[in-house]
Amino acid sequence: MLEKTVYRQLLSRAFDITISVTYWDGKEETYGDGEPVVKIRFNEELPLKSFTDEPTLTLAEDYMKGAIEIDGSIEELVASAFRTDHSFLTNNPFIKHFPKRSHSEKSSQKDVQSHYDIGNDFYEMWLDKTMTYSCAYFVHDDDTLEEAQLNKMHHILNKLKPEPGKRLLDIGSGWGTLLFMAAEEYGLYATGITLSQEQYDYTQQQIKDRHLEGKVDVLLEDYREVDDQFDYVTSVGMFEHVGKENLGLYFQKVADFMKPNGRALIHGITGQHVGAGVDPFITKYVFPGGYIPNVAENLKHIMDAKLQFSDLEPLRRHYQKTLEMWHENYMKVQDKAAEKYGKEFARMWDMYLQACAGSFEGGNIDVMQYLLVKAPSGTGLPMTRQYIYDADEKKTGVKQLG
Repeated sequence: MLEKTVYRQLLSRAFDITISVTYWDGKEETYGDGEPVVKIRFNEELPLKSFTDEPTLTLAEDYMKGAIEIDGSIEELVASAFRTDHSFLTNNPFIKHFPKRSHSEKSSQKDVQSHYDIGNDFYEMWLDKTMTYSCAYFVHDDDTLEEAQLNKMHHILNKLKPEPGKRLLDIGSGWGTLLFMAAEEYGLYATGITLSQEQYDYTQQQIKDRHLEGKVDVLLEDYREVDDQFDYVTSVGMFEHVGKENLGLYFQKVADFMKPNGRALIHGITGQHVGAGVDPFITKYVFPGGYIPNVAENLKHIMDAKLQFSDLEPLRRHYQKTLEMWHENYMKVQDKAAEKYGKEFARMWDMYLQACAGSFEGGNIDVMQYLLVKAPSGTGLPMTRQYIYDADEKKTGVKQLG
């Protein structure tokens, strides 16, 4: 009875929307005014200690195995919790300090492969055909996911204002879309770095299929091992993987890769508040070793690396919309994923995509693009940002992959 009383106290003040909760004893209670927006059912009693210590992990695991059922939007539930100052997600004195994780080259490779080497066929089920697994950029409200991902690549490259014939390095190059665009549309010699065997193999095949030998190459290598300099550096969704203790080294390596007066566009998930930067559910099931730095952390490391930033753009709403579209795609193939990978795995990805969308919607996390120069800010760039939007406008007519 005591545990249920504590659950009632935690859940009754956790959300700014009306919810109903059916407890394991069958009793239903409504918290808030009016009709419930979301209904939660506990099919079995949950240990209170694990819930108060690691609420996101406990709730996610019990959702995965069916001990919790949710009728309504998980995204809205999570967003509501992050909008509420006294929610157990935003103000829980019981939450433990998370232990430090290793980010050696060996452990980093293992972490990356555990996520990205699930298999290209899994991601092909619900990503668009660019195979881009990061925040898209919606220039128009009616952009398709593919169009928005191409917009994002153009937006990144346009910010750099690159000159044909120069060299670009993409740290954490994924399935290579930015590399191919850089070579085919901007006339750059592009090199990618990845630790994922699946992504490496896919990129190599695409280089052959697109006849980009000599213009694009990809390295199956840790970024810390690369010793070369480039005119431009890009990195999309990478610094979230390096770990808190390696953020300074990461930005120093970005600086080392840049020639004098070189430019870099660093795109990644960050926060606009001081927080743990680590979620036990995501760390265990999705991104082992992940750490989300806040803006102040990144800017300090950028200054320590003697780089200056010329532009900083938040894209929170764009990532929320990207995740919503991924989830819509995923729900069409969830049964297929369950057949191949198991029901718990399939429910985990449903939870993950919705929870992340809710986390962006509620402002718990953001995504930023940092335009950096190895020189005084703005060196080599026009006086205003208008050049970016002018270039974007020219490129948004290129709607589909060839």
